[in-house]
Amino acid sequence: MYKNNPATIVQFLNMVGLIGICISLSIAFYYQIFKYELPCPLCLLQRVGLIISGFGFLFNLCFSIKNTHYGMMILGCILTGVMASRQVFLHIAPGDVGYGSALLGLHFYTWALITSVITIAAVAVLMAISDLHISSRSLSISPVLIRVAIWLFVLIIVANLMSTILECGGGQCADNPILYELLSR
Repeated sequence: MYKNNPATIVQFLNMVGLIGICISLSIAFYYQIFKYELPCPLCLLQRVGLIISGFGFLFNLCFSIKNTHYGMMILGCILTGVMASRQVFLHIAPGDVGYGSALLGLHFYTWALITSVITIAAVAVLMAISDLHISSRSLSISPVLIRVAIWLFVLIIVANLMSTILECGGGQCADNPILYELLSR
């Protein structure tokens, strides 16, 4: 990781990006567990795209800042954006109430589309400034905070994997899931 050097602004922004992915996945997971709104197959694919983007942030924090990692973030966001766009188009007809709850007036798939576009723009900025080697003497990231963000991300991935296995039961997921297939057997 870092050897007690002051963190660069780029490293800080990568940590913020990873925490942002964790927050997005945590909100979706909260609705799944506590409001019992199981994710549809397209929702699960959007989560996969966010996780791929999160791995790009994670690799930049754990290893070093590389354009390959930024490429991974962009590909994850493209996957998320394509799946979210598909779901938006499925529910764009007049009178269609959409799938699942709305958060601040927008469904999660709409938020996923917005998030993926904003993340692609943020990654473009990160790529531009990472070549400048900008660092701030007053900005220092605690290695403990970075480890917490990393472990939170890993925990969210494991929780999503386990819940997906429970929901789909090792087979194809239901289009409109209402129960955990593996638990209902």
